[in-house]
Amino acid sequence: MKLASIDIGSNAIRLQVVKVYEDEDLVSFKNLQLLRFPLRLGHDVFSQGKITQPTKEKFIKLMSTFKHLIDLYEVEDYYAVATSAMREAGNGKEVSNQIMTEVGMKINTISGKKEATILNKAIKPTLKDRKYVHIDVGGGSTELNLLEGGKLLQSRSFKIGSVRQLTPKERAAVFLSMKEWIQSTSFYKSKNIVGIGTGGNINKLYGLANKASNMAISFAELKALRAYVNEFTYEQRMSILKMNPDRADVIIPASEIYLKVLKEMASDQILVPKVGLKDGLIYELYEQKTHKNLDKIEYLGYF
Repeated sequence: MKLASIDIGSNAIRLQVVKVYEDEDLVSFKNLQLLRFPLRLGHDVFSQGKITQPTKEKFIKLMSTFKHLIDLYEVEDYYAVATSAMREAGNGKEVSNQIMTEVGMKINTISGKKEATILNKAIKPTLKDRKYVHIDVGGGSTELNLLEGGKLLQSRSFKIGSVRQLTPKERAAVFLSMKEWIQSTSFYKSKNIVGIGTGGNINKLYGLANKASNMAISFAELKALRAYVNEFTYEQRMSILKMNPDRADVIIPASEIYLKVLKEMASDQILVPKVGLKDGLIYELYEQKTHKNLDKIEYLGYF
């Protein structure tokens, strides 16, 4: 069985095609195609409140390309979701309907709560029997999820991300709101809380750390990495650190969010499993297609 997921984010749009392997009570997924295109819907929506005509035309063309790839791979089913940019776009529903009419692809615009639930599926193979704060920094929103023993206990979505342009006053207000929410949770002042980071920016920072294999970097290392990257100009981040243009301009504000949450949670390390919404979508689609609950069978993630 082949499945596909499409993550329509605020900073980029991703397509993933996988083949599913099942062996009794084990299931695993092999990546056949992974494509990321830097179409920044959030640039339009967070400044103008809608998706502009030029961006809409690119969006439709991109979804048509994805549809062709899905057909060529003979995918059994796909799951396409849109997050904060499409949630807030005044013409989001209109654009979704146009894509359905012209391309034949259905887009599901999901809430922050639903996004947290799907992300939880993506990090499930990483979790052990302990407390975690999962930080997912996207282009337009940040999801904070508190987990214990593999179960999602509390979640909250905040309107702060790597693309959304906020004034210093607005940014400080969101950080204050984030701090107050953290302090209201049962995890506040708990000991040994481990961070889990998802999102393209934390993945890039982890790559710069040149770690061997254990997925973890310390708070001090993350802080040092942010300072290191900040020493480079935008052009140098692309030429020397090999960042994409749409990563080079947002990695510093995004890294600040991870550091703020870790500091407030008194967490001294963060795991970076290099998974995201696209992976959680595959898991959820698999459950829908097979009527199997991945909580009750062992799944090995990707190979």
